[in-house]
Amino acid sequence: MTTIIIDALLALAVLTCWLGVAGFARLKSPLDRLHCVTFVNAGAGLAILIAAFVADGASARAIKILVLNAAVLASGAALSHATGRALLLRQRER
Repeated sequence: MTTIIIDALLALAVLTCWLGVAGFARLKSPLDRLHCVTFVNAGAGLAILIAAFVADGASARAIKILVLNAAVLASGAALSHATGRALLLRQRER
């Protein structure tokens, strides 16, 4: 039963990535595309994190994935804001 749950969570992570790709290809504005990248980071990372905790429990590997996921979310948010601001400033110069 656990294998099915882990496989479903990993399939959800892959589906999240493909959804982000579809959104990235569909959206026209660079600011809108930035949301797709953030969606993939948050959605796929969370699914992989839950899969790790289901597989191992509170092991060292699962805790490392938790810390890595938290770091990616925190730094990703800051990077998204900086990139968005740079895009806005670049558009104003034109």
